[in-house]
Amino acid sequence: MKYFRKNGGFTLIELLIVLVLSSILMAGLYRTFIGQQKTYTVQDQVADMQQNVRVAIDKMTREIRMAGYGGGTNILSVFNSSTNYVNNFSQIITLGDNVNNVGTNDDRITVILADQVGVLTSNALKTSTTLLFNGADQLFNTTTKKYLNLNGQNNYVVSGVSSSSITVAPLSEDHLANEPVYLVKAITYELGTVDGKPTLRRNENTGGGLQSLAESIENLQFVYYDSNGIVTATPADIRMIKVTVRAKTDRSDPDFKGGDGFRRRELASFVKVRNMGL
Repeated sequence: MKYFRKNGGFTLIELLIVLVLSSILMAGLYRTFIGQQKTYTVQDQVADMQQNVRVAIDKMTREIRMAGYGGGTNILSVFNSSTNYVNNFSQIITLGDNVNNVGTNDDRITVILADQVGVLTSNALKTSTTLLFNGADQLFNTTTKKYLNLNGQNNYVVSGVSSSSITVAPLSEDHLANEPVYLVKAITYELGTVDGKPTLRRNENTGGGLQSLAESIENLQFVYYDSNGIVTATPADIRMIKVTVRAKTDRSDPDFKGGDGFRRRELASFVKVRNMGL
């Protein structure tokens, strides 16, 4: 007596159905993966862009707010034309409208302020010409870094520097140990192109050149106001500045509708220059 056993397995039709369904499933998973990757990439670029614009505006507004610190509008009275003012800048705020370094109508600004770099290591009596200060030769010289301020009030021109001492004109009053010592700087902010990218750059005008601060900053604007809130172009009348920075993503997105495919963010901040008018 013969027994017939049913052979296990799939028919060709069943295999084809499985292959079709698997292909549909894999295609769906792939599309989902690609979509998630794209979303992540876009979010990452937007986060970088937002960080860049915050860094740009925060750094600038802090230093612009301090314009004139070290004597207000009189900070330049000691650094007269015989010493080329502060690295050739004769105004506390030097306007640079529509310099067009990147694109069109981007602005530039230079502000003069006193930046603390250390403290006196011993008392310096009135009429003395020597200040003791650790690392003096690293922070001052007799050319581009010769503008010294003591205690945020008294300005002197450096005529000599050693490793731990500075020579200036006779002091107008006593100064005590641990009193703040400031380097008076002329700091410039402007745009430029670095490695093909529009970049916000900062320059202390002491020979180090322009330093990159934030990438993908495509526009920089300054509007100046007097004490009555009226727009002015007279440096001595400036009491408030509106700073506007526009950043864009590093790469364009072909699926982003509108314009050239770049996402953009613009931030604006009003800065009161509290040392002007003193």
